[in-house]
Amino acid sequence: MRILPPGFFGFDDVRTGDVIETEAARISADLIDSFAALSGDHFEIHMSQSSALAHGFPDRVAHGLLVLSIIDGLKNTASAQFKAIASLGWSWSFCAPVLAGDTVGARITILDKRETKKRDRGILTLGFKVTNQRGELVQDGQNKLMVYR
Repeated sequence: MRILPPGFFGFDDVRTGDVIETEAARISADLIDSFAALSGDHFEIHMSQSSALAHGFPDRVAHGLLVLSIIDGLKNTASAQFKAIASLGWSWSFCAPVLAGDTVGARITILDKRETKKRDRGILTLGFKVTNQRGELVQDGQNKLMVYR
């Protein structure tokens, strides 16, 4: 395992097993409210602490897709970044709730590399492990990312 240093990395610069550690981001109640306004998802566990408590959660629960979006943003602002062209898809699991006030970050590992017919690009399969401030796994999954060579 090699943790990638700061810089921009293309397909040929990385190998399977390489890792990027993202910074952390705090998931505030205001962020949850803003995502609800943007997405139209006002399900009660996101919007009300009393409703979250009634469903067995200790506090308001962040939208799973909000956390995924934040993690993708952290990937794209990490000190080590890929020379990306486009995301080709996600396979994702929501393992535990992310609550208002939690902080999340990710460890991204290159799981696979595949050359494409176009010689100027390749496809990386990235594995994500998203943890909260207590080191608990809250989300995980994979992203296929087309990058320049």
